[in-house]
Amino acid sequence: MDNFGGGTAEALVNEMNDLWKRCGDTLREQVSDATWRTWLQALSPEAFDGDLLVLSAPSSLVRERVENRFLGLISAAATEVASREVKVRLDVGPMSVADPLPLTSLLDDEPNPPNSSNSPDQSDFRQLRPGNRRASASEDSDMGGLDVRYTFDAFVIGSSNRFAHAAAQAVAEMPAKSYNPLFIHGDAGLGKTHLLHAIGNYVRENFPARHVRYVSTETFMNEFVDAIRTSTTTAFKRRYRACDVLLVDDIQFMENKEALQEEFFHTFNSLYEASKQIVISSDRHPRSIATLEDRLRSRFEWGLITDVQPPELETRLAILRKKAEGERAFVPDEVLELIATHVKDNIRELEGALIRVSAFASLNRQPLTRELAEEVLSDILAADEPRQITPKLILDATAAAFGYSIDDLCGTSRRRPLVTARQIGMYLFRELTDFSYPAIAREFGGRDHTTVIHAVEKVSGLMKERRQIYDQVTALIYRIKTGP
Repeated sequence: MDNFGGGTAEALVNEMNDLWKRCGDTLREQVSDATWRTWLQALSPEAFDGDLLVLSAPSSLVRERVENRFLGLISAAATEVASREVKVRLDVGPMSVADPLPLTSLLDDEPNPPNSSNSPDQSDFRQLRPGNRRASASEDSDMGGLDVRYTFDAFVIGSSNRFAHAAAQAVAEMPAKSYNPLFIHGDAGLGKTHLLHAIGNYVRENFPARHVRYVSTETFMNEFVDAIRTSTTTAFKRRYRACDVLLVDDIQFMENKEALQEEFFHTFNSLYEASKQIVISSDRHPRSIATLEDRLRSRFEWGLITDVQPPELETRLAILRKKAEGERAFVPDEVLELIATHVKDNIRELEGALIRVSAFASLNRQPLTRELAEEVLSDILAADEPRQITPKLILDATAAAFGYSIDDLCGTSRRRPLVTARQIGMYLFRELTDFSYPAIAREFGGRDHTTVIHAVEKVSGLMKERRQIYDQVTALIYRIKTGP
């Protein structure tokens, strides 16, 4: 390391600029891209006397956030670069902007980071460092049930979800200090689960000492029942009440379950009184969960309640573009517009349609055109009145297509052809219904939900590689949607 300090005023200015440049290089390796662009990139060196580095922040809000969360990190970086202790002070620069209101700043008035593009594709995709970790939805205790694929970077923002995204990001940046609890509600397939995981992944990356746990209500219930059965309720309570951030998905499944509501009521109180963050999702507003206890409903309303709506056309297009980019696939705009125009209410179905047309073009080595997409998605385009799709309908169609019984599909046999049929059935549930992974697992004999996640990912991949699988899946989708 070079030694800094001493010399003329001009030399100190040069040392200051060099010191901050090298500090910046170090810091960028230690924080996420989103953190760097939002809070640290805007800082600039103002003075340096060899022992004290003075940095200028563009607003008092930035100064406060940096002082609370990153000042120690900056001081450590400066000390490392200079090979001796350097103290850091933050001032607000003379050209600073007025501080916006906390939530408004996240919704409308947050300035673009320097050198950023103002195009929707760039400004709407707030980027977290994706990392090189393989996506996993395992309930592994080290990950706290989090799926690393679901980040704020991967979430496409539009008018239908902008407020919910802003609230989620505020909670992630300042757990238990912004909105507690945060309650997000909306129909299935609109991104609620994504936001919960994004909060958890952001906190894990930026506050590594904090204990984060994501859990679906069904998993919470199953663990509660097992704890009662095995006399381990003390360990169960400790596991959830030791969380710094608890993310609970699909809370509506607690209705009609009095003992479960009682347990969650005490868990909620314990966390809230300890100033721990609670985030909850549901398919409806707390007041619309009919048999939810009043004391729980009132607590859910203590913080912020926000909803997500079906995405408008522009957001649906942005979602499809983002998906295509992630798959490294070129999809013409006219194909994206066709899909976005006809699939309106569910993001899962939207992405499923894109997978189908991309896989068909790849398997047949054909260019992906509007005409080809119209042929592949004829069931969607022709469905003026969609057929009501039930679990029995999917199981019956899958069993008949592969020559098995429903008992075979839901049983324990691991014969290869049967396993493939079972995995395709799980994929069909995910694409054609609003069922969660645990709910699908329950339809297939009460398996673990990670089995369903693996099946959906495997079939999605095989559809792009094996013509037989693609034909089987698309034929089944058409048959289920349109009838015999």
